[in-house]
Amino acid sequence: MEALIVIDVQNDFCPGGALAVPEGDAVVAPINALMRDFGAIILTQDWHPAEHSSFASQHAGRAPMETVEMPYGQQVLWPDHCIQGSPGAAFHPELETTRADLIIRKGFRRGIDSYSAFFENDHETPTGLEGYLRTRGIDRLTMVGLALDFCVNFSAVDAARLGFDVTVREGLCRGIDVDGSVRAARDGMTQAGVLLT
Repeated sequence: MEALIVIDVQNDFCPGGALAVPEGDAVVAPINALMRDFGAIILTQDWHPAEHSSFASQHAGRAPMETVEMPYGQQVLWPDHCIQGSPGAAFHPELETTRADLIIRKGFRRGIDSYSAFFENDHETPTGLEGYLRTRGIDRLTMVGLALDFCVNFSAVDAARLGFDVTVREGLCRGIDVDGSVRAARDGMTQAGVLLT
């Protein structure tokens, strides 16, 4: 069985949002159309407490897009975004969320960020998505959404590492592209066995 995983199509990642991905809203209509082709649909939602450790505002003298060392490794510092219950954390209003079987919220632990739909950024703490997919007999995943070079990338690589057959529909993703991160993400996904179409 195959599932569509729709990554973080939220207001803060769309134009006008706190961490806007260029043309982030352009993926919404084609993702809605693609949903008709899948028997299982999972949405992910970035869901941070107001004082999340990945926010530059929590690190004196640091600016967004700088990096710091965290106990779990290197962390990009972001503008405050997708704060729990805020309009920015809400899904894009045109995304057909009623089609979703499951919504996975991630990044809700204050001390650790979570790009992947499967694990926190320590690559050990699970979100529970793997177990859900396995109990439903789902072994093939198609991923779309925001942003290609971070949350889509980490989700796809983790899924491939866990043994799922993974396709990323690049045309239904958009990237932030920090210092060549889109190219690096493409290379990393390909090396992990992810099919890019």
